[in-house]
Amino acid sequence: MKMSHRLFLVLSMAMAFVMPSFAQEYPSRPIKMIMPFAPGGAGDFIGRILSVKMSEILGQQVFIDNKPGLGGNVGLAMAAKSQPDGYTIVYANIGAVAINPALYPNLNINPLKDFVPITLIADVPSALVGNIDFPPKNVPELIATLKANPNKFNFASPGGGSANRLETEVFMQSTGTKMVHIPYKGGGGQAAIGLISGDAQIMFNTLPSLKQFILSGKVKGYAVTSAARQPDLPGIPTMLELGYPELVTGSWQSFLVPANTPRAVVNKLYATIIQILEMPDVKEKLASGGVNVMTSKSPEAARQFMQAEIERWGKVVKDSGTSPD
Repeated sequence: MKMSHRLFLVLSMAMAFVMPSFAQEYPSRPIKMIMPFAPGGAGDFIGRILSVKMSEILGQQVFIDNKPGLGGNVGLAMAAKSQPDGYTIVYANIGAVAINPALYPNLNINPLKDFVPITLIADVPSALVGNIDFPPKNVPELIATLKANPNKFNFASPGGGSANRLETEVFMQSTGTKMVHIPYKGGGGQAAIGLISGDAQIMFNTLPSLKQFILSGKVKGYAVTSAARQPDLPGIPTMLELGYPELVTGSWQSFLVPANTPRAVVNKLYATIIQILEMPDVKEKLASGGVNVMTSKSPEAARQFMQAEIERWGKVVKDSGTSPD
């Protein structure tokens, strides 16, 4: 039975009154930010900065709940089952949204069906680092050592399906080298410890996860994946200047909410997050960790960007033959 034009107008007017009221009342209790990654990584660094500001602006505590596993899939699966009322938001990155669908085709998670994107929040370059006792002093020496010893050395990653894993796969393809993969649950924590302890010799990981280890001399900094050198790490070259433009990469970060979350709530969260990311002190704190602010013009623009990234990285996964370990 078709809805009459008059009924449609009445319902539209009713919603016009209800939605703003709902948005004004929201939030009335604490908000959980599911972090589908282990503590100590780039997600924690960015999430904790933003959660404090969100708590101040929204007038309710925004607390982080770390739920690592399967490259973000465990946390996303839990979040997808949450009530779509705005009291559960999800921190998700390029790996969880754009790479995992190709790596884990049998999982019952579809990022763009199970969630509503709010906005992109940041772009995070990676660093290529090595164990401090690993002999190669620079990237050319590293490549020569790896070529002379195929599959003798190990590389660490934050997980089998992570963007950093794929960066290493691209590195090996580009340089004709082979290494053994050791996946960990989280980059700034377990993977970094594995590298420092000598269980692995090198890894690509997000710069915020590694920056303090580089500055303190606990790991050897070989290169960064940003287009230009990092101001506070001027002695570390870019992969671009070393002749590897395919390794100008970054791990974008974002916020999602469960599907069917009221549009008024999505809009309020979007406006709040954009307001925070425009604050000079927030930009300064993020930049100090090697993070660049990256926002979307709207939730719809975020969705379009993510769809394109899903297609792009799906092809990389297929072409490289990468599978989760």
